[in-house]
Amino acid sequence: MPGKLIRLSQLKKLRGQWRAQGKKIVFTNGCFDLIHPGHIRYLQKARAAGDCLVVGLNRDRSVRRLKGAGRPILSEAARAEILCALWFVDYVVMFSEDTPERLIRVVEPDVLVKGADWPLEKIVGADFVRKKGGRVKQIKFAQGYSTSAIIDKILKQGLKRGGKK
Repeated sequence: MPGKLIRLSQLKKLRGQWRAQGKKIVFTNGCFDLIHPGHIRYLQKARAAGDCLVVGLNRDRSVRRLKGAGRPILSEAARAEILCALWFVDYVVMFSEDTPERLIRVVEPDVLVKGADWPLEKIVGADFVRKKGGRVKQIKFAQGYSTSAIIDKILKQGLKRGGKK
């Protein structure tokens, strides 16, 4: 993990180096709470779209605003550690806003990746990336995997075993 979790200021410097090296920069973002095979497949496909994958990770307070009071399950530190441990993730940068707009403007990715469940016109930063000559790639989610479904299953299993909610 050392070196993969970076600040926005570090990201600005790295972007210049990557550009000078002719690297294709890929950016995606998310909460990545309870990482599952769907996340892994998504991130692998995102990385395959370029030379360097930067993942914007929602901080805990941002996840709570977006997903509700019971989320995230794992802390931002834990989620960042897991993402940084993945060989196909080059860098992780955390953000507190509800959208990654500011990060996208700093990264200036060649490829912006988002799940195919997002309509193109709703993908934050898509217009900016395309105006800069980049492209937007939508990746289909792996069927049968979602953090919400995993949480629901855990809660139902706990009730079946006589556990308390």
